[in-house]
Amino acid sequence: MSSLTVAQPLPAEWRDFLALTKPRVMTLVVFTGLCGMLAAPVHIHPVIGFTAILCIALGAGACGALNMWYEADLDAQMKRTARRPLPAGRMDRQAALHFGVGLGVFSVLLMGLAVNLLSAAILAASILFYVVIYTVWLKRRTPQNIVIGGAAGAFPALIGWAAACGRLDLLPVLMFFMVFLWTPPHFWALALFVETDYAAAGVPMMPVVAGARTTRIQVFAYALPMAVVAVLPWGLKLTGAIYGLTALILSLVFVGLAVQVGLSKQGDQALMKPERRLFRFSILYLFVLFGALVADRMLLV
Repeated sequence: MSSLTVAQPLPAEWRDFLALTKPRVMTLVVFTGLCGMLAAPVHIHPVIGFTAILCIALGAGACGALNMWYEADLDAQMKRTARRPLPAGRMDRQAALHFGVGLGVFSVLLMGLAVNLLSAAILAASILFYVVIYTVWLKRRTPQNIVIGGAAGAFPALIGWAAACGRLDLLPVLMFFMVFLWTPPHFWALALFVETDYAAAGVPMMPVVAGARTTRIQVFAYALPMAVVAVLPWGLKLTGAIYGLTALILSLVFVGLAVQVGLSKQGDQALMKPERRLFRFSILYLFVLFGALVADRMLLV
């Protein structure tokens, strides 16, 4: 007597739901949102501020969950994502969908009711942009997916500022463009040393479609305007010397690493050292840059 068994997802644990939210990405999103709030020229009530940051975190978690729900097939084909809850069979796709939608709706409603409508509207726009524009529309269609989709990760600074002020000003817009222009060199540096993963999954990342040489040139090309925008708040006298000097030094190092990436030979695969160095430094760059901005603004108040 033969018996056929149909593989069923194992019961998901709380760790699997946490993994859906992409905690590492959420950390950066929450940090930039917090910096946008703290850099604002007003003092927000601690409870309202905590609620706003919670909403930003929940919104980021919703984006991560919906991204994993939609890209479960891609994740199963890439080594670095194959152990995520859905491709590993630890969770049903429907559960991930409901979890992501629930987080997103709750975060926007709570932001609108407890903070203000402008911050809720920007939060809603950021979630929709990441899920619909980046994940569904761009990710599988164009090597410019990271360029355009980078706007989704740049929204938190706007949300934090709007939560505190109820309006937008020039400084948070510049913070938005700092993250927007930072995103391509950050992700393309990563894509250069995990190119085989993207190629196997059929994702048209820049190295897969245009080749490593073109990608390295693009990394350098985006690092230059990013550095200019990073220093611009100081040049416009929106910040003081603490931020200005920090931005100048960090940006020079970033551009220097981007030059090394740009000069790397296409056939040189010796651990992809320049790309790895730039990718690791790019994370430190954004944290220190925004931290210096907050410190500088607090001293000016």
